[in-house]
Amino acid sequence: MRQSLIEIANYQYSSEAYLFKGKLESEGIEVFLQNENTINTDPILSNALGGVKIFVYSEDVLKARHILDAIPEYSLDDKGELLSCPNCGSQKMNMTTTIKDFKSFFAFIYGLLTLSMPLFSKQKYKCESCNFEF
Repeated sequence: MRQSLIEIANYQYSSEAYLFKGKLESEGIEVFLQNENTINTDPILSNALGGVKIFVYSEDVLKARHILDAIPEYSLDDKGELLSCPNCGSQKMNMTTTIKDFKSFFAFIYGLLTLSMPLFSKQKYKCESCNFEF
C-alpha cells in the first residue's frame, strides 16, 4: 500500500509545473498536481493559493528531490552549459525583460494606453551577483 503524499515543489505557473512533472514521470515517479486548474483559469490567484504544488508519494521523495536538484536554476546557452557573466564571471543569471531603449518604452506605453499586450520588448540576461545586463 502506498504511503501519504508529500509536497516537494511549487511553481507560480502551471506550465512550469508541467515541465517538472514530465521530468519526474519520465524517471518513473508518480506525480500529482494541486491548484493547476484553478491557476489555469485565473493566473492572478497563483500567489494567493501558493502556486501549483507538486506532490509525490513519501517513498519517492528523496529520488524526486534529487532529480529536481540536478536541474539548473539559471540560464543556459545553446549547448546546455551555464552562461557566465562577462563582467564578474558568475553563473547566476536570469533572462529579464527591459524597457530601457526607446522602442521598448514606446511599445510599453502603447500597450498601457490601449490595455493590450506590448508589441515589442527587449530581453537581456542580468547577473544576480553584479547586476550587469548583456
